[in-house]
Amino acid sequence: MNREQDHLTTTTTFAQLGVPQDLIDVLDDQGITSPFPIQALSIPDALDGRDICGRAKTGSGKTLAFGLPIVERLHKAPSRRPIALVLVPTRELCVQVSEALEPLCRARGFTLLSIYGGVSMKHQIDTLTSGVEVVVATPGRLLDLADRKALSIEQVEMVVIDEADQMADMGFLPQVRFAMRQIKSKHQTFLFSATLDGPVGNLISSYTDDPVFHEVTSDTVTVETSEHRFLEVHHMDKAKVAARIAENADRMLVFVRTKRACDQVARDLRALDTHARPIHGDLPQPKRERTLAEFASGKSPVLVATNVAARGLHIEGVDIVLHYDPPEDSRTYVHRSGRTARAGEEGLVVTMVEWDQIAMVKRIQEEAGLVQPIVKMFSNDDRLDDLAALRPPREEEPPVPAAPKRSGRRRRKKRLL
Repeated sequence: MNREQDHLTTTTTFAQLGVPQDLIDVLDDQGITSPFPIQALSIPDALDGRDICGRAKTGSGKTLAFGLPIVERLHKAPSRRPIALVLVPTRELCVQVSEALEPLCRARGFTLLSIYGGVSMKHQIDTLTSGVEVVVATPGRLLDLADRKALSIEQVEMVVIDEADQMADMGFLPQVRFAMRQIKSKHQTFLFSATLDGPVGNLISSYTDDPVFHEVTSDTVTVETSEHRFLEVHHMDKAKVAARIAENADRMLVFVRTKRACDQVARDLRALDTHARPIHGDLPQPKRERTLAEFASGKSPVLVATNVAARGLHIEGVDIVLHYDPPEDSRTYVHRSGRTARAGEEGLVVTMVEWDQIAMVKRIQEEAGLVQPIVKMFSNDDRLDDLAALRPPREEEPPVPAAPKRSGRRRRKKRLL
């Protein structure tokens, strides 16, 4: 095993990494002209056929780190037997990965299929029958189709476990393990995760062969290009504060804890003339996809989400992430906050804190390495118009109350006693 840590400040091109010119042309058409660190580290070893374990913060370009080597090594697939398999934890990430890889596959004349629940299984079966080189799938629907004999992954030559730590968090590891055991051929494995220990470490030891470890680390667990603000707000004023912040955002992603709150906050914001839409696991898949498309296009500039969108969702131009409900821990804070400031862009992360949540949020700040005061604000505060420019004092200490003045009557009473 090799373990590397690097920020790669030197100038590197995709050509220098060994990426063929026709794939570079596809990237150029999308405005992607130079690799990010995790890509520069991983691609050469991947093109050599090595198993790869990659750890990098969210939004760091992991999809192309495994996607480019996979497409380069593809060949035509027989009916129902894909050459490459990418396992992802959520439907949203399945769509995102597929959209990133499909142009590369198309340039080589290959077919890619997204497989996830909530959409027509017949279409997926028909496409598999015609022959598909790359399958991007959530574990549940993949195993369902395999059980129906609609596809076989026995001869898969390249397999990716993407967001492996989220697979563990969502309870998908038994399905992932079952899928990996179905692969009978010698294959190359890519595993990408925010963490590489614990249950993910067990996956690595079980399903990789002498992997190369590549890590892109940072000094803190937060996204460095984000500005972070913490606002103490009154419960009855939260929707108005959120609407005021949204007035100055091109796209704002709002996180809440529950599905019920997701729907309610979206309604509250619409009542304040803020175009907001909810997204959570109870919504039908077609509606979720329409909602994401409207948000990505800017038609609906505010998306209210549960944690279903906290991982894997990549929408360009999210300039503000608002924690309407503070997360339970620093890990969730980082995952949510990573929806902005992706791939080097700047972003603003705002957390609204009610009086009884202050202690919890201070613990999250300490774990995340954030030294930020919690500033009390109301919805009529002009500072909400430009929170990124806000430079609050490092500490906001309550004023020391003056000693109470004793009345003359009280002093006379004491003398009488």
